[in-house]
Amino acid sequence: MFLSMELKEFLKIASKRERADVAAACNDSVSYLYQVAGRHRYASPLMATQIERYTRIVAGLSDGRLEPVPRATMVRHPEIFYGVTPADDAQGTGGDDVSA
Repeated sequence: MFLSMELKEFLKIASKRERADVAAACNDSVSYLYQVAGRHRYASPLMATQIERYTRIVAGLSDGRLEPVPRATMVRHPEIFYGVTPADDAQGTGGDDVSA
């Protein structure tokens, strides 16, 4: 079972390639991830869910060095995710699985 970390910490520990993989999988830039991490911007619920999903994939390949970033930490109103688990949204978002 994974623990979790803040996006700021994830980006600090992740390699340049890992940061780029997460950004590309979310169709956005590493700069945008840093804006969300620094609380200069908030992610949309969909973007936060995508970031969580792809940080989970990258974390799984990191031999324990990284942990996934919970989507509730990246949105303005985290209560929208109360009671929602990663398994609940796996079918609803229709995202492709990415192998980094």
